[in-house]
Amino acid sequence: MVAQAEPICGRYWPLDIQGHAHRVYVEEAGAGIPLLCLHTAGADARQYRHLLNDPEVCRRFRVIAFDLPWHGKSSPPEGFQDERYLLSPELYMDSVMAVVRGLGLERPVVMGCSIGGRAVLHLLIHHAESFAAAIGLQSSRAIVGVMSRHQREAQYLDRVDVHSGDAAAALVSGIMAPQSPSADRWETLWHYMQGGPGVMHGDTWFYKDSGNLTPEDLGRIDTARTPLYLLTGEYDYGATPAHGEEVARQVRGAHFQVMEHIGHFPPSENYPVLRRYLLPILDELERRLARPTA
Repeated sequence: MVAQAEPICGRYWPLDIQGHAHRVYVEEAGAGIPLLCLHTAGADARQYRHLLNDPEVCRRFRVIAFDLPWHGKSSPPEGFQDERYLLSPELYMDSVMAVVRGLGLERPVVMGCSIGGRAVLHLLIHHAESFAAAIGLQSSRAIVGVMSRHQREAQYLDRVDVHSGDAAAALVSGIMAPQSPSADRWETLWHYMQGGPGVMHGDTWFYKDSGNLTPEDLGRIDTARTPLYLLTGEYDYGATPAHGEEVARQVRGAHFQVMEHIGHFPPSENYPVLRRYLLPILDELERRLARPTA
């Protein structure tokens, strides 16, 4: 029996990010309203494979997921061996905007998880005119407490006596829900096992330090111009439902919902659960953003 290929198409795009040449790996599937997806810290866009294979979504949305530079199949820039990777808000936003411009995306919907959920807030503050709407998964204004300790621990992953991939996977394993299928949990952890040296620490620096936002920052988001939808898994002790609710309180007009039986990695750890909450949002966005036909 001949196997049937998945509908996902992957390409490398030569993009300029902050004056440096990058070879950025992008996967996409579907047609219609562009939906640009941002992965979590220390991982890559494989987290969105279930969404990219969802025919009900892809018949209406052009789903696009890319690996940030230094992640997955996107290499670091030339000379990376002489620098330390630290993800700043400016680098994150410039990377996203390079993809938007390079692929010729016209006001896509942007959806991000974890650090991606924080990044969509930065994008709505600084580049709102470029996006039709935003969906934040596990979004937060700032992270303190246990996740701050995780960030400090992450700096010790790049050691000769530590398998950094196994350690990174162990670091995040507890923020998935016990109800999530074992195969999907382990696939999520496998992405972390393959991360490059220093990448997890550089990403969590954004999550714990450089990417923190103030209530005043969030007050600048105009949901009348760019709607914001927030979904947070109940089993995440890092970006908790309280963190998501805080963002919703401080962003007037934001929509917020807690997702039951799921944790920090909704797109990969248990997509069917995420799908139940995500489809009504995509239905609403399709009605809002439907292009007039001739």
